[in-house]
Amino acid sequence: MSYNFDEVIDRRNTRSYKWDQVKPLFGDESILPLWVADMDFYSPPAVRKVIRERAEVGIYGYSIRSQSYLESVTGWFQRRHNWSFQTDWIIDVPSVVTTLSLAVDLFTEPGDSVVLQSPVYYPFYDVIKGNGRKVERNPLLLINGRYEMDFVQLEQLFAAGAKMILLCNPHNPGGRVWERETLQRLAELALKYKVIVVSDEIHCDLTFPGHPHTPFASLSEEVADITITALAATKTFNLPGLHTSFAMISNAQMRAKFDQRVKVLSIHMASHFAQDAVQAAYNESEQWLDDMLVYVKSNMDYAIDYLAEHAPMIKPLVSEGTYLLWLDCRAISEEPAVLKELMHKKAKVAFNEGSMFGVEGAGWLRVNLACPRSILVQALQQFAEAVKAV
Repeated sequence: MSYNFDEVIDRRNTRSYKWDQVKPLFGDESILPLWVADMDFYSPPAVRKVIRERAEVGIYGYSIRSQSYLESVTGWFQRRHNWSFQTDWIIDVPSVVTTLSLAVDLFTEPGDSVVLQSPVYYPFYDVIKGNGRKVERNPLLLINGRYEMDFVQLEQLFAAGAKMILLCNPHNPGGRVWERETLQRLAELALKYKVIVVSDEIHCDLTFPGHPHTPFASLSEEVADITITALAATKTFNLPGLHTSFAMISNAQMRAKFDQRVKVLSIHMASHFAQDAVQAAYNESEQWLDDMLVYVKSNMDYAIDYLAEHAPMIKPLVSEGTYLLWLDCRAISEEPAVLKELMHKKAKVAFNEGSMFGVEGAGWLRVNLACPRSILVQALQQFAEAVKAV
């Protein structure tokens, strides 16, 4: 089966956060949105089919998880990532951010230091601050056009008493797919200083050739014992509106504590639609994913080439994974207000303004490449013309 990722789908007036919030947030409904990290592609046919079938049941009562759902999860990670884990290590939660927040709340104390590697997905800051913990920044180092971890400063933070690190693996917004050797160095420090690692791996399936994903917990049993992995099919198969994800926790004591809180909050019940959608995605939609990644990679190559020719002062980081492109616009300005004016008023586009990912993101923009080429072309043209007029 071939998939038409060039098809332009009108998402306006569908309660789409990405499209229907353009005017309220940016003041002009004509702005092209390439910001929120969902795709402008139809979800896989098998997913759409099973959701229609579930809708036809006609009674939307309480649902249970099936063993076949759990086995679709473990089968996927064994096939795609050579990572084996038991089905009873899986705990369903509504979102990856839910897992991050619960982990901070359950396994650190108020006032404890929690490390993040900035610039990073902005909810990382929220779940630390909102739980009354202290954000400890371990800024990534930009070396030869790619991010690297600063292990010297990281060890200082661990030695000073940090209790946890929130790892973004692969990294959002930088598109960095951490190699096994890098993750092993992080693991050695975490084990040495008894630091819990909460690894957000929602982008794990969205990596490009030559950059395989390494699940942090797969490094060893000892590493898995200090790790909580936050996972979901939603980013991979464009299902975020179904609000389904899962935590993978091999440590029995940590898993029991996490599971108990999930049940106390009553967020453990299976969705009428979500588990069936995930199962159809993992069991029947692998070719869709492979084809989509080829398309997104071609969008990335196009965007990099176009900007090099028409807006050479902008320096993209070549993404190793995710469908996000991180643009260094510091030659234009490091002021968020200036870049917002450039995007929303002059170019009529909405990318993510970089300071939302931390102070290290000031002067950067994040572009969502998971859209038909024609939309990307139009957005880049409008943006480049606005840049030329600066």
